[in-house]
This record gives sequence, C-alpha cells and structure tokens, in this order.
Amino acid sequence: MTLVVKLGSSIVAADDGSLRVGVLDSVCAQASALRRAGEPLVMVTSGSIARGIRLLGLEARPRAIDELQAASAVGQGALYREYETRLEQGEAAAAQVLLTAADVSSRTSYLYARQTLRRLLEWGVVPVINENDTTATDEITFGDNDFLAAQVAIMLEARLLVLLTNTDGVYTADPGANPDARMIDMVDDFADIADLEIGDRTSVFGSGGMRSKVAAAEMASTSGTEVRICNGTVEGTLLAAAAGEPAGTAFIAHGSAPSGFKLWLRHAKPASGRILVDGGAARVLSQSGSSLLPVGVTAVEGRFEAGDAVEVVGPHGIVGKGIASYSAEEVERIKGMRSGEVLELMPQASEEIVHRDYFVLS
Repeated sequence: MTLVVKLGSSIVAADDGSLRVGVLDSVCAQASALRRAGEPLVMVTSGSIARGIRLLGLEARPRAIDELQAASAVGQGALYREYETRLEQGEAAAAQVLLTAADVSSRTSYLYARQTLRRLLEWGVVPVINENDTTATDEITFGDNDFLAAQVAIMLEARLLVLLTNTDGVYTADPGANPDARMIDMVDDFADIADLEIGDRTSVFGSGGMRSKVAAAEMASTSGTEVRICNGTVEGTLLAAAAGEPAGTAFIAHGSAPSGFKLWLRHAKPASGRILVDGGAARVLSQSGSSLLPVGVTAVEGRFEAGDAVEVVGPHGIVGKGIASYSAEEVERIKGMRSGEVLELMPQASEEIVHRDYFVLS
C-alpha cells in the first residue's frame, strides 16, 4: 500500500523565498529510508513559484497569471533537482511528474496518470509530483497542492496521506492568537470541527492554508485513506506518521472506498450543470441506489452535454453527482415525463437521465 507525502510551500521555502535546506534534507532522508524499507512512496510538492521568485530576484509574489506561470517555469526544474539530489543521496531514484486539474478531470488522462505512477512505484522510483502551473488556466487550481495530494492518494488507493506543514496539527483555534488553543489529536467526524476558526494561510508564498488541508483530509479519509496533518519541520515526523505513532492530527479512514470510477467522478470530474429533482426522486436515489428517471426531474441549471458530469440536487441540497445520458436541452424537454412518454418522444433514448452505475452520492 502506497504512502503519499505532501510538502507545502511553508516547508519548502522560508518567507523570504529561500529554500529550507535543513527541512528538505530531513524530509527527503526520511522518505528515502521508507523507500529502502520497501514502502512505495509518492512525494507531492508545492513551492515551484516560490523557488522561481527567489531565483528571479522578485520582491513579492506576482498576481498576474502569466507572471505566476513564468515564475513557475523558472522554479519547477530547479525545485525538482533539489528533491532528485537528496533522494539519490538516500539511494532512492526519483521521477518528475507534472499534472493539471484537466489531467485528472478527463477519465482517460486520469487512468494513464494512475498507470504511470503505479509503474514507477513498481520500479522502486519515488514520483515527485507538482502541479504544472505553467499550463494551468487558474491560479494554483489544486489549492497549494493539498487537493492534488488528496487526488493522488485516492487515485493510488494509498494507505496513508501525510500533509506536512509548519504547524503541529489542527488546533481548536489559532494558537498564535489564542493561548487556550489545543491541538486535536484525532478527527473521526468532520462535524466535530466544522465550527473551528481554521486559518486560510500558512506562508506568504502558499495559496492553501489549514482550511484547504482539512478539506483535502476530508476528501481522502472519506475515500478510505487515513490522513495526518503534522509538522514537517520537526525531525522524524514523517517516519512517526508512517509507523502509526503519534504525530500531528490524524483523520480516520472511513470504510471501504467506492470503485475507482466513482472516486474519480466524486472528486476529479467537475460538474457542468445541475439537475433539480423532487423529494421522491431524492429519497429513492439516496436510499435505494436507483437511477434517475425523467419523472422526478423538476428543473435544469447550466449547459451540459450527454456524457458530462452533473450535480443532482433535491429539496434539501445536493444528493450526488452523475454522468448525464442527455444534454441540458434534452432534459428540459423530457423532465417530469414517465418512461413510456419519453420513449414515444425519443424511441432510441435511454430511460435513465443518470444511470445508477454512473452516479455517486455526496
């Protein structure tokens, strides 16, 4: 079973943009030790933009997309070489892998990426993954790579995802502002931490923060992967987390994961529109595992084609996400109809707007 470790910008770079050499030395040494012990391991890194800013001598993080992409282009190769050198010193081979949100939202690209990563792991190589910021269309679309790390953990059905940051874990409040804040050792139910004042930033170069890490932890842990958020600047933290010893905040994995297709659909495939359903349809979808039929549809929102992902929304909120068998215009034409009426209107059409095999509950 694979271990995925993610290094945030606060781990890779100091606030002035300089490389945290000692921290990177330590984490890569621990990663190499795990690999030598036979642990398949993937490293997900942030920091290419921070590295590029430092190498270019820029005074502050750019805001324009093209400037961020250019800074990333300068920093990506240089940052990977830092990992490659340290992993080789620990007798572990490395491979650079660059991904974008588009790579995981396409089912075909997703499967090829998974196949490539699995092959690298079989060969004993440590993939070092970063978002390909030079071609991404949105600014750091994975949220400081927290969601990218969660996606990789889900893709590989990892046993553990370790999110390394510069704080010891998740606190009940901001420990810098509240002396009574205490660290939470374990999270089993995310409802228990829903009202916490979780910060949004961890460094001047990062685009994530603790909030995105908790969201990524929820994504991975509810898909069957245990998650730890812990302090990567403390020596031995990664080894402790990998061994199941106390380290940071642990997020318990819940049950067995759904099929790989449904995990991809739930977490990687963006919805292109919404189909609104009545209470009866929402109840049947939630409780009986049935397909969505036209008779239960009340309205359509957005533009989508057959084969696109859509959110199915009931009177009390989102029920789930599925692959539409019809376009938005077609759903608008047949909404509220019974199956016989639909087949009279469209004899070659499918009876289901969303088939149960292509639907996953929220």
